[in-house]
Amino acid sequence: MNTATTTHQTITLHEGFFSRRNAFDWIFALVVAAGGLYAFAQYSQYMDVYEKGILVGAVPATIWLGWFWRPLRVLMLAVAAFSLLGIASYQGQLARADSVFWLKYFLSSQSAILWMSVLFVMSTAFYWFGMFARGQAATMEAIGSKLAWVAVGMALIGTMVRWYESYLLGPDIGHIPVSNLYEVFVLFCWMTTAFYLYFEEQYGTRSIGAFVMLVVSAAVGFLVWYSVAREAHEIQPLVPALKSWWMKLHVPANFVGYGTFALAAMVAFAYLVKQQAEETRWWKLAPLWLLGVVLCFEPVVFRKSAEGSSGYWAAYIGVSALIVGGILFARRRIAERLPPLEVLDDVMYKSIAVGFAFFTIATVLGALWAAEAWGGYWSWDPKETWALIVWLNYAAWLHMRLMKGLRGTVSAWWALVGLAVTTFAFLGVNMFLSGLHSYGEL
Repeated sequence: MNTATTTHQTITLHEGFFSRRNAFDWIFALVVAAGGLYAFAQYSQYMDVYEKGILVGAVPATIWLGWFWRPLRVLMLAVAAFSLLGIASYQGQLARADSVFWLKYFLSSQSAILWMSVLFVMSTAFYWFGMFARGQAATMEAIGSKLAWVAVGMALIGTMVRWYESYLLGPDIGHIPVSNLYEVFVLFCWMTTAFYLYFEEQYGTRSIGAFVMLVVSAAVGFLVWYSVAREAHEIQPLVPALKSWWMKLHVPANFVGYGTFALAAMVAFAYLVKQQAEETRWWKLAPLWLLGVVLCFEPVVFRKSAEGSSGYWAAYIGVSALIVGGILFARRRIAERLPPLEVLDDVMYKSIAVGFAFFTIATVLGALWAAEAWGGYWSWDPKETWALIVWLNYAAWLHMRLMKGLRGTVSAWWALVGLAVTTFAFLGVNMFLSGLHSYGEL
């Protein structure tokens, strides 16, 4: 009897999983499979056995992601369609980027990434309009959410087209666009936003977006300066150490970690604002204001980045200080709009848990890459050392939560300070400490 019951439950569960797939799910799966087969047929001769393995593994992973979170299906198909339109519009000639309407204004990599930047800032603004709007809050936040989705799409289109553009410059120049600060900042922006949008849907609240999109807009500000002042948007050949298929795995996994750690920190900031909504002693709020300003200031304190751009960075820091001060000043109104502290705490925990898992995978992949490139798994290079510090920081945070029940104020402050540590590991090491990983100098 027990065996029959177990068998029946297993069959029911199995049937339930597939019965939840609608026609669009299966069409999506067929399109992804067909795309994978086409890519394998067209480009397998240019791939080594590992890259073929990545392609084969990417097909079921993409299908699963589309089935797991259905909004991704529309995003993926739209990105694929517009990326192919952009690629076809080139007709093998990079010069057409300045003469073809769609390329010049929308679909070239630089145009798409500029649209991404504008849309992320607009999304941030609408989320904050929703925070203070009376009677129209839901509408404002919904617009902010839709703009964030479109911005993620433009970021992905820009990334895919840039990948193609690099090969138009020369077969030996072509590479996946995750190799320098400009490219990984684009990666950071859309990954952080995509994870936030998932939590937005899962928890049925959009008010957290006002905080999360602040860190994305800060990254956009850095990206715009970097592309204008350093012409970083220009595609450059890879240095020899980066000419490896390991880069295709290591860098994206790393930035899942960076993105979710940043997301957790901004949710922690929201937690502390809500918790201290009734605090009337301003000196109690000063540490939160100071840390908020430092987090905005940290990416631009590096010596080389300030040269010739003092006016831009003065405005950047001034606006950051005003934003953080304004949030603390309006904390009571903001606290009313934010979800319960328990929800904020849970989002913070899940973000760090996901980030820690991927950051661990990225660290292992980085060690394997180092063994191939430099002959050793670990060399205590400054970047490796600070990656270990970041890993230990979040490992301790998770240990204290799971083993000691860490919650509330301490965990929020810890997550917020953790972003400062992560930012230094991401940017500061390359600026201050020379080493094997010094590819991203400004």
